[in-house]
Amino acid sequence: MMKRAVKFTKQHTSNSLRVVARRVMSEAHNARLRLTVPVESPSEFGNVYHCTTQKTASQWIKALLNDPIVYRHSGLLPLDPRPHKWRYPQAFPPGRLVSTLFLSYNGFMNIPKPDHYRAFFILRDPRDIIVSRYFSYRSSHTAMGDILQVRKVLQEQPKKEGLLHVIDHLAKKGTFKILRGWASAPSTEAIRLFKYEDLTGEQQAEEVDRLMRHCGIPLSPSDLATLLSRYSFSRMRSSRESVGSISHYRKGAPGDWRNHFDDDVQEVFAAATGDLVDLLGYPAPELTPHTRPDGE
Repeated sequence: MMKRAVKFTKQHTSNSLRVVARRVMSEAHNARLRLTVPVESPSEFGNVYHCTTQKTASQWIKALLNDPIVYRHSGLLPLDPRPHKWRYPQAFPPGRLVSTLFLSYNGFMNIPKPDHYRAFFILRDPRDIIVSRYFSYRSSHTAMGDILQVRKVLQEQPKKEGLLHVIDHLAKKGTFKILRGWASAPSTEAIRLFKYEDLTGEQQAEEVDRLMRHCGIPLSPSDLATLLSRYSFSRMRSSRESVGSISHYRKGAPGDWRNHFDDDVQEVFAAATGDLVDLLGYPAPELTPHTRPDGE
């Protein structure tokens, strides 16, 4: 009932009231964890930081980190910076799983941190980010910030022009620069990069286990299986649709951009991103003159 009420609030109230609702829900959740979940194996790290850009399954990963199973094996309380009035580069309280930080690498490094911490950044093929962002902006994302303004533009344009608009929008917001900065950052033991495609692919269990162990949160195979089943995309999609909201969880298949990009869109994308795709380790485009996007 509480979850339904919060979801209704998100759809029908102002940004400020949504922030208050998220904060109240977060504080209540953490209080329940402290009271009802015994910590079996405290984390050796002062804080763990989840960093990424939009459209990289950030809500799904946040859900994993918020689960009592993770708290039981870490003793780290989840913290979402947005409803807690966090101001960059303010330090976070110790003993927290901070999710999600939409920051550049340099921005993250400017945040005061404990001596012993772990952080991870989630990469995704930027072409799939564009497609996911297009459909999210156009239809499903909760109204906040400039969403309604961009949505109006996209709903008035054919899909091709809409994709071009999203490429320009993300370039101006610095999304491509953020991806480039993290991919080019020096390798350290404390910070690791993970790919969306690996975390959601056929070897999901192994990759999520690797992420959790990097964060000092070792889970048994049964706990990991429970966690992944509890937050499967199909279950989260069904939960959202059951309260009358447009699902924010699309299929997200790697390479879906090929169904939507044509050569013109690819050309504009390449001009905006340069060698980013190669730097991130994703395959080069294979569009040919007879390869056209679908008619969606």
